[in-house]
Amino acid sequence: MTANIPRRTFTIAACAATLGSVLPESVSAAEQIIDIHQHTHYSGRGDEDLVAHQRKMGVTKTILLPAGSKHGLEADAWGNDSVVALAGKYPKEFYFFANELPDIPETRVVIEKYLKAGAIGIGEQKFEVESDSKYIELIATIAREYNVPVLLHFQHGKYNTGFDRFHKILEKFPKVNFIGHAQTWWGNVDRNHDQTVMYPKTKITPGGITDRLLSDYPNMYADLSAGSGLNAMLRDEDHAREFIKRHQEKLLYGSDCNDRVGEGEKCSGSRQLAAIRRLSPSEEATRKILYRNARRVLRIK
Repeated sequence: MTANIPRRTFTIAACAATLGSVLPESVSAAEQIIDIHQHTHYSGRGDEDLVAHQRKMGVTKTILLPAGSKHGLEADAWGNDSVVALAGKYPKEFYFFANELPDIPETRVVIEKYLKAGAIGIGEQKFEVESDSKYIELIATIAREYNVPVLLHFQHGKYNTGFDRFHKILEKFPKVNFIGHAQTWWGNVDRNHDQTVMYPKTKITPGGITDRLLSDYPNMYADLSAGSGLNAMLRDEDHAREFIKRHQEKLLYGSDCNDRVGEGEKCSGSRQLAAIRRLSPSEEATRKILYRNARRVLRIK
């Protein structure tokens, strides 16, 4: 397969290899960045391109989120074995979650297999179930038994629906940490959010469902990744500054971008890094969001 690698891809991989896995050790604790949201073979991006991308952004530790076995992330990302393989190749830079559809007979068996293999969480749960269903209760039950967090993709009319009822899960599983992500999660920072709009551009009225969940439930956290997280920061920067200040203990940096460059306008992950640094109320808050919160919630040594 090496002979078929495009020259540009090969060059990027060679540069990454030259940098070597010593990169995380060469970065001071004050500069460490944990990215809680990336995928292997995302939109066809190869492993070495992903490694180079993360290093270009300055990320020192990355969490790989696998797809389920039958659908969900599968169209754009690979499954459990893929993330285990990459983390095994670069153990100082990559960690991984376990994942499976929540509504099939194999759910528990598959997720437990990969938790026992070293997964530090469950997700990205991006499947067509209701957010307070018995299927999400099963995922939460497994997470409680293994003392790991769950990352969920909330998308109105599609994935983990009935977002306004998710508080029931938080109340039923107070010892499980949940991390919210995606369009409906971030749209609902606005109290006046229209649930049918995926990427709203209007000014934000504080007090939406997301805002309340972060304030009212100690086990609810937020994943800042993707266009949805970036949009929530940039659509109303005055709101974003207060939101970050208010929830600085609950926000975790993630990229979830499928580009190969790792910088500039084409990379939402690097743009989110810039937004956090610019909008954060203090260096202390920035360090929490880029490193300390993820280290604590994911129990990364």
